[in-house]
Amino acid sequence: MQKLKYGLIGYPLGHSMSGVIHRELFRLSGVDAGYDMVEIAPRDIDRVFDIMRGYRGFNVTIPHKINIIPHLDRLSDRAELFGAVNTVDVADDGVTGHNTDCVGFLRALDMADIKLGGRVLLCGSGGVARMIAFESVLAGADLTIAVRPEDISAANVLKSEIEKKTGSSCNVILLSETEGGYDLVVNGTPVGMYPNTDACPVDKAVIQSSRAAFDVIYNPLETRFITYAKEAGLKYSGGLSMLVWQAAVAEEIWNGVKFSHDDIQKVIDITGKELTK
Repeated sequence: MQKLKYGLIGYPLGHSMSGVIHRELFRLSGVDAGYDMVEIAPRDIDRVFDIMRGYRGFNVTIPHKINIIPHLDRLSDRAELFGAVNTVDVADDGVTGHNTDCVGFLRALDMADIKLGGRVLLCGSGGVARMIAFESVLAGADLTIAVRPEDISAANVLKSEIEKKTGSSCNVILLSETEGGYDLVVNGTPVGMYPNTDACPVDKAVIQSSRAAFDVIYNPLETRFITYAKEAGLKYSGGLSMLVWQAAVAEEIWNGVKFSHDDIQKVIDITGKELTK
């Protein structure tokens, strides 16, 4: 049987951990497959399927998560809701775009025994934060989105989109206005990412007066945001769990495999060691 081909498209790809993660997941599931890094410049996206000919599926990252959509036959419900694709399944009956970031987020919360509900504070409104905002509202959470002054307009656009698509509302405030007492506080911004590891999007007190914390950042493995959560004895999860889970969900789509929490923890540990080399 011919070895299956998968990969990641984006531009530039830099130091992506996707290859490490997917190769470990293939090993755990017993799937004979390879995973390539394929840089496709924005000007070449119209040729994506010429370039990716022979691939059974592929992941999609910046800047193609939106501009890949016109080249697909259909979208999953979540990909359509978010207007963004990070996983493409190539099958005999057509090419489908999926968004596994959302399930990765939910699975990472579950693995950390964190419930998505109650009062949720989300720092940020772009990129992955947008998806987390939708998932929070869909879970019935009382959502507050906190942003910088220059991002208020974009956050209000997201609020309107959430109301239009889900029928539910949320609050928009400035990061400087945040106070504590949330059931879950989420950092959906790049604040605290390497090399600016001393930064944190909200005051320490906001985090430590809440019940749980989630940070989408995975480099460093422990951000200042997560350190504050650990110090207060909160339930918490860093972004590496979400990163591995979204990859695992992609492989579930491609190959019909399943992964346990123990499987994912093994991949998190291996990937974490690679990150810190």
